[in-house]
Amino acid sequence: HVQLVESGGGLVQPGGSLRLTCTASGSGLSISTWSWYRQGSGNQRELVARIFSDGYTSYTDLMKGRCTISLDKNTVYLQMNSLKPEDTAVYYCNAEDRRYGGAWGQGTQVTVSS
Repeated sequence: HVQLVESGGGLVQPGGSLRLTCTASGSGLSISTWSWYRQGSGNQRELVARIFSDGYTSYTDLMKGRCTISLDKNTVYLQMNSLKPEDTAVYYCNAEDRRYGGAWGQGTQVTVSS
């Protein structure tokens, strides 16, 4: 199966930046799609960005223009800039593996506050 470990969350001031990291481990991984979601207090989990194994990326309107998703082997990154208080949420990594199906990370807290 696929295991995902996230890191990089924390407290940042409005206008600041953070880079989230998610690393996959497992035997014989073949991940086709990586995604970052977020879930704010009292809200549903929402898609932020997605990257496919061929490098194609897509972004929702949540952070479009303020974030960049990238991939290096079995690690996906989410670079977030110009952060706003409304970006405060738990950020989750999701990976879809061709053999094992979907997997979620444990989540990493991002708090944007002065």
